[in-house]
Amino acid sequence: MREKILIVDDEMGARAALEFLLRREGFEVRDAPDGRTAITECATFRPDLILLDIMMPGMDGFEVCRRIKAAPETRLTPVVLITGLTATEDRIKGINAGADDFLCKPIDLNELLARTRSLLRLKQITDELENAEAVLFSLAYSIEARDPYTRGHCERLAEMSARLGERLTLPEDQIKALRRAGVVHDIGKVAVPDSILLKPGPLTPEETTFIQKHPVVGERICAPLKTFRLVLPIIRHHHEKYDGSGYPDGLVGDAIPLTARILQLSDVYDALTTDRPYKVAFTPEVALDLMEEESERGWWDRQLLTAFRQMVLESQAELTPSSYRKAVN
Repeated sequence: MREKILIVDDEMGARAALEFLLRREGFEVRDAPDGRTAITECATFRPDLILLDIMMPGMDGFEVCRRIKAAPETRLTPVVLITGLTATEDRIKGINAGADDFLCKPIDLNELLARTRSLLRLKQITDELENAEAVLFSLAYSIEARDPYTRGHCERLAEMSARLGERLTLPEDQIKALRRAGVVHDIGKVAVPDSILLKPGPLTPEETTFIQKHPVVGERICAPLKTFRLVLPIIRHHHEKYDGSGYPDGLVGDAIPLTARILQLSDVYDALTTDRPYKVAFTPEVALDLMEEESERGWWDRQLLTAFRQMVLESQAELTPSSYRKAVN
């Protein structure tokens, strides 16, 4: 399939010249005479690369670039700003708008083709990574679907964990990792038979040992993705306990990564406040009180639990399972 390039320039001659050169090289090309048309073309044409002139009437190239990079469906599409401007502040403005590269007028054909091919290679790698993430997320949701009692569990964990991360002013990359981990934290359960995973009664010691391997299996499944670097410790350690009685590594106290401690509180709270085969859902207040009792036994980070309790009580209506069910239905 031919790679698609969108040329955006208010000068018809400039568009025609670039289009001729790029079509000759085998690319599929469309053009747009202004910023608004370009944004519409992004939605319908779905280009792999955008060559964008800066100096256009109405919406200039900086604003078009900002809008393209702000939209989830086009944020990873490479944008090359074409300009006759040479001032450093103009390049800085372009970088701040999200531009991936620059070409100066008059355009050198060899430079144009070299930069185009380089950015298209990067786009292909990015697409492959996104596809791999999508496969992992689909696998995680299929595991969740095996148990009708855990419907919506992944979304709730992702949301609660990210909210607590934001409340603690964690860096954005860690908050993003919490959202991803909320979805894939139990992906290792793909190796657990239904006879164990869905067993309504107590597990045997052998079954318990088997299911306690799932964080390690999940880590191995996700390890090839470098974009999951911050997600892996959450997957592996979200069943550790503050007193060292958790699994798989028996970590104690602050040796458990903070992001894993955040996810485990959300996981425990969600389990307590949803119906399960062995119990009915507890109210948020009862669930929090039970978690307080468990923290006194040394299971949870008490300081973190205090922050979690405050977050839940401040937005209780939004965080209750019924509200989540309405949100996802």
